[in-house]
Amino acid sequence: MNTSSRYTRPAIAFHWLLAFLITGSFVFGLYMVDLPFSPARLKQYNWHKWAGITILTLSALRLLWRLGHRPPALASTTPVWQARASQASHALLYALFFAAPLAGWAYSSAAGFPVVYFGLFQLPDLVSRSPELAETLKLTHRILTYSLAALVVLHVAAALKHQWIDRDRLLARMNPF
Repeated sequence: MNTSSRYTRPAIAFHWLLAFLITGSFVFGLYMVDLPFSPARLKQYNWHKWAGITILTLSALRLLWRLGHRPPALASTTPVWQARASQASHALLYALFFAAPLAGWAYSSAAGFPVVYFGLFQLPDLVSRSPELAETLKLTHRILTYSLAALVVLHVAAALKHQWIDRDRLLARMNPF
């Protein structure tokens, strides 16, 4: 596989770092949501918020990188419907990279719990405190994160299909090694 058929090193680094953070944050979110109210739970919610803001920041950097660096072309044998599905799923992934953490941040604002990034500085509230809005944003954040998780599963399944069934070496384009 030549270098023009691979993603750039920064694109690969963004991909795997965000994959790790998004997966970890999702699993951690599932764990912490049912914990009883306690100082430990509040601390864990802060960790989750920090991960969300980090995901949001890295997503912005990744998008900026992507806008200046075209991805490698798909193989000429790729069916048109697969190319379109790939473009659509990647666009939706990027949208959810932003929408899910922003909904979480807005939920935190509406619930009256500020985001203090790594305990260093408080981020501005995205919305005013409102218990009713908080409930709506909580559900919105949940729907967006579950949608992101489902799309990630689909993304991984497609990559594995290309690797093991099609044997078209598509996975090698994002291999960090």
